[in-house]
Amino acid sequence: MAKNKTRGGAADWLADRTLRALIALALALPHRARLRLMGAVVRRVIGPLAGYRRRAMDNLAYVHPEWSEKKRRRTADAVLDNAGRTMIENYDVAGLLARMSGAEISGDGLPEIEAARAEGRPILFVTGHYGNFEAPRAALVARGWKIGGLYRPMANPFFNAHYAANMHALGDPVFEQGRRGTMGLLRHIKSGGMGVLLFDVFSSDGVAIDFLGQPAPTLTSAADIALRTGALFVPFFGIRKPDGIGFDAVFEAPIPHGDPAEMMREATRRLEARIQADPGQWFWIHRRWKPRRQEKHQRRRDAANIGP
Repeated sequence: MAKNKTRGGAADWLADRTLRALIALALALPHRARLRLMGAVVRRVIGPLAGYRRRAMDNLAYVHPEWSEKKRRRTADAVLDNAGRTMIENYDVAGLLARMSGAEISGDGLPEIEAARAEGRPILFVTGHYGNFEAPRAALVARGWKIGGLYRPMANPFFNAHYAANMHALGDPVFEQGRRGTMGLLRHIKSGGMGVLLFDVFSSDGVAIDFLGQPAPTLTSAADIALRTGALFVPFFGIRKPDGIGFDAVFEAPIPHGDPAEMMREATRRLEARIQADPGQWFWIHRRWKPRRQEKHQRRRDAANIGP
């Protein structure tokens, strides 16, 4: 029993087995059918039951109080559909690489990343949970590029086992988030390698950067790594096409080195522009702002600054 508690309980095991069965069923279907299935299941079943729909609706109301309930619901539906499609796309690593090998890649940053690769200069790509964030990486890996990454482990240890294995299948080296993983990625980049980081997650240790009009604590670690290694700092995005199947892999102009917080503000502005163009492609199911926790931390800071 002690071992079971350490590695996850019966509920975690059952949830993982159910998800594995759903993934296996979807992967047995033709590509278009599996995307429709997973989009629908997450939109209609998993999203409402797991609370993802309510979280997306709450976040949308926090950022867009002027929107109607109907518009927020329509956007939340698009978010959940995209989440389901993204999950099953990334579980078909061979298929994703094959499809992205012929996908168009574009953007003002292409000439500079190609030059950096030719020179052996390190590159750090940054992106957010938008569209399919693995699609641009897959497009480059399919063309022979070696790009490392950092991933956040899942709370369910049973699910995390095959999730982590899937991350490694897309391309190594891949490191688990944390001090040890960050140092591993840093060494990889410093040696002239390439890596990718997703920066749009809440961290109480982060700098308060306005994101879609509200303060969002954001780590500067991506900018810090770029500065320490001299890496080109390049935002990229995997933008889902209107057909719900294909992607545009866009590599934007590199962000100049400077103050780490300013570098992350610019990265945030780049992501904001994509979300404003199509809000349904960003993962509003994330607890990105946590306003009550921010208020609590601010009260503590204020109390600590009060003199005797």
